[in-house]
Amino acid sequence: MSNKQTTTTTPCPSCQQPKGPGKYLCYPCWGNLPGLARRALSRRDSKAMARLQELRLQLAIGVPLAEIEVTP
Repeated sequence: MSNKQTTTTTPCPSCQQPKGPGKYLCYPCWGNLPGLARRALSRRDSKAMARLQELRLQLAIGVPLAEIEVTP
């Protein structure tokens, strides 16, 4: 039996490439977000889920990564 752990990845909602577990976007897409959006999305508080929903909504309607705005 192997001791390797299998990590499951899900596709990045922006580019469909694999992203790491617990990450909102893959590394290249994350880097293309504006700094203010990255900082807001990195905050872990009671509004974190609402910010994630803002990100996903904007991605779904085709807002370019560099133009995404997320409530601080």
